[in-house]
Amino acid sequence: MQDVESLLNRHVRQMQPYAPIAPLEVLAERLHLPREAIVKLDANENPYGVSPRVWEAIRNADLHIYPDPDQTRLREAIARYIGVPAAHILCGAGADEVIDLIGRAFLQPGDALLDLPPTFGMYRWEADVCGARYVDVPRRPDFSIDVETVIAVARRERPKLLFITNPNNPDGSTIEDDALRELLQLPVLVVLDEAYIDFSAQPSRARWVMEHENLVVLRTFSKLAGMAGLRVGYGVFPLKVVRHLWKIKQPYTPNVAGSAAAIAALEDADFLRQSVQRLVAERQRLTHVLAELGWLEPLPSSANFVLCRVRLPRPIPGFEGLPAGRQLKLALERYGVLVRWFDKDGLRDCIRISVGRPEHTACLRDALVAIAASL
Repeated sequence: MQDVESLLNRHVRQMQPYAPIAPLEVLAERLHLPREAIVKLDANENPYGVSPRVWEAIRNADLHIYPDPDQTRLREAIARYIGVPAAHILCGAGADEVIDLIGRAFLQPGDALLDLPPTFGMYRWEADVCGARYVDVPRRPDFSIDVETVIAVARRERPKLLFITNPNNPDGSTIEDDALRELLQLPVLVVLDEAYIDFSAQPSRARWVMEHENLVVLRTFSKLAGMAGLRVGYGVFPLKVVRHLWKIKQPYTPNVAGSAAAIAALEDADFLRQSVQRLVAERQRLTHVLAELGWLEPLPSSANFVLCRVRLPRPIPGFEGLPAGRQLKLALERYGVLVRWFDKDGLRDCIRISVGRPEHTACLRDALVAIAASL
């Protein structure tokens, strides 16, 4: 009998899997620590969780009935929130599903997807899933976008999609209006991922979709509303694009609980505003705490995380020979503090720290001081 694996698409056999963050209970077991002893600052989750209205909405949801395939009430609630007609909005099981829909709608094997790393890893994953050519223009050392090079590469490689995360993950930098307008002149669909825009002083570009037929804006309830576990996201599309995505979208996502939760979250504007204010204030405090140590260089961030360059005066005992960022990540795990390290060019001597509550910052600082004492 023929080897069944050989029947798989070649590009699927050859692709690398996406590396997600493990859930808290798995991490606790791996570290041999009780769950409550872990300070989880590795996945940009909102530590303030969901509004009380969300719990009430889920309790009252008709979970035995299939979701509305048109997402009518949810899209209307989002439309009121962002000021864009509901006809331009399509929701999914997290923004990740919307990214996948865009990839499947636009990319055939051999087509090019243009990415600006270091950034969110799902764009590379999407190119691999679709058998597309992954073309990248690395960001400058300060993580700004080299617009001139992007334009030159786009003209040469003729990509169908250009992904821009704004604020960028993992550093929190933003793209200015003039630069974005310049990139929108390219014959490419620009996908602007605004997962973290609520923590930035920069306004959303969702309404720009009304003026630019080659712009898509992605948003999520994971960060703003503390709903990462419910998986609800959406895209704001030109009408010429969104009508085709409806054809290939699964009919029953987001699920009933996620949709009810998202509507309730948007109805509690005070809770969302207070959550954002707390996280922005704590981001400023966290940045100050990190800079005080002298051997960490926190970069300016407009998101709910801070990227730090690690300038160790000497290796951390027990972790010699490893990149500085990985040394610090593993050392912090001993104290039950989880941060993110990326095994990628430009990031190996960095760690990304999610903004938590004040008590989380205190635990992180105590761990860092203890590590410094061992150097």
